[in-house]
Amino acid sequence: MSQFWFYFELGLDHVLDWNAYDHVLFIIVLVASYSFQSWLKLLWLITIFTLGHTLALLLASYGVVSVSSRWIEMLIAVTIFITACYNLLTAKKKENQRNVNLLYFATAFFGVIHGFGFSSYFNMVFSGSGSKFLSLIEFALGIEVAHLIVAFAILLLAFICQHLFRVNRRDWILVVSSIVIGIILPILRENLEVFF
Repeated sequence: MSQFWFYFELGLDHVLDWNAYDHVLFIIVLVASYSFQSWLKLLWLITIFTLGHTLALLLASYGVVSVSSRWIEMLIAVTIFITACYNLLTAKKKENQRNVNLLYFATAFFGVIHGFGFSSYFNMVFSGSGSKFLSLIEFALGIEVAHLIVAFAILLLAFICQHLFRVNRRDWILVVSSIVIGIILPILRENLEVFF
């Protein structure tokens, strides 16, 4: 049982660590256009992201797929940028007017990209004792809970801003997404400079 908590906490801490803020930025822009009323749809989105993430971890950890960390770092920044831009373009739409199938597919695909970013970290900390598959699942559960914690915090902040301070929903989405774009653009530029 202590092994479960070790890998669970490892997944939890790795997402909530300030050094892994790119993961948190993605969850922020994923959640920014939702409210507590859409909790089920949002839960599905987060779980789909985690499943894509876990699939990539499995493939990379067992050596089925190997992707350069330079490419992954750049692609992670691209996923955050694309999701934030999508929010800017659809900020006027109501929550139930967004193309859910496209959103689910894109979220799963982006989860795969983010998962490859965690694979080298997981391989580095895997002790070798016990089942690697089981350890990956325990790690993934910690990641899922961390995603849910971040999502809840953003939903709560959105609720406070929109209901107590009367910030318009559209303005909330535009401001949050713009802040994230402002944070991710220098990181994206830095990653692109490595290739060009």
